Formats: sequence, C-alpha cells, structure tokens
Amino acid sequence: MNQTIQDIISRRSVKKYLDKPVPEELVEQIVKAGTYAPTGMNRQSPIIIAVTNKEMRDRLSTINLNIVKGFNLTTTSGHGDPFYGAPVVLVVLAKKEIGTRIYDGSLVMENMMIAANSLGLGSCWIHRAKETFECEAGKQILQELGIPDEYEGIGNCIVGYAAPDALKPQVARKDDYITWVK
Repeated sequence: MNQTIQDIISRRSVKKYLDKPVPEELVEQIVKAGTYAPTGMNRQSPIIIAVTNKEMRDRLSTINLNIVKGFNLTTTSGHGDPFYGAPVVLVVLAKKEIGTRIYDGSLVMENMMIAANSLGLGSCWIHRAKETFECEAGKQILQELGIPDEYEGIGNCIVGYAAPDALKPQVARKDDYITWVK
C-alpha cells in the first residue's frame, strides 16, 4: 500500500502523551504540511499559531477547560487538561469573512494530523478554538501575538509523543460508508 494512504489509515486520535518535548524541526514539518492544504479559491484564509511555549500552552488549556465547564461537559483526560498532556498545540484560525473558512481550516488540521502520524507523533483535534478566541482571555492572546480580530478559531491540533497505552485498535469502518455508482 502507498505510504501516504497507510499514514492516513493508521492515524489515531491520541489522548495521552509522554512528558517529552517535540523537536522544533518536526513541528516545522507539521505546520508546513498544514500550509499546503487546499483552500477555497486558493485564498489561504487560515493561519496557524504553533505553540511550544509551556506557559502559553497552559493558558490555552485553561481557557479551553473553562469553556468545557461552562458547557457542563467533562474532559476524559483524567487530569483536567483538555489537551491531554500534549506539549504542542497548533491552533488553526481562519478569516471570518471567508465563506469557506471552516472547510479551509479543517483541511489544514487534517494535513497536520496526517503529517504528525507520518513522523511518528500522535495528534488529536481538540474543539472549542472558536469559543477560545471569542472570550476576553483568548482575544487578549491574539492581541499579544499581533493577530487581528478578523480571525475565527477553527481547531486545536495537539501533538506529542503518544504514551504506549494511548493507541487504541482501529475501529472497523461501518458497512454503509460507501455507496458505489458505476
């Protein structure tokens, strides 16, 4: 089987990470892959905030957790961290005015998750990026980073080395996933 297809098939959402930093050159490869995602009319509306700084990572985690609590949801991480201990958070935002922003940003997220898998790293899409950057604490972060208010949060791609017990077996695909028209 082609290696790219194998990377797509073997990718899993990882929800437990080792306390081990990811080398910057690997993060650079992952975000570069994200920048090559297709976008509507090639407008390239998304941007990526690559967070490897622990303080900023923890600020984002706290905001996300407060949103979870506000929705009366619970995290499944077992330690109150919606980022499951991952040391890297790749935040994808896209220009609010672009009608395809959610699709564009979703493709960036998928490219990065496949790239992470191809490099031997785990990843997972964590929601609530939109809510994060709509709240005052999230707006403050964007302001600190010099990112204009014209962007909407699409997703958080967490990345790190998967804990040995984090990888679950592949779930069988549903029988009616594909309808052939020949």
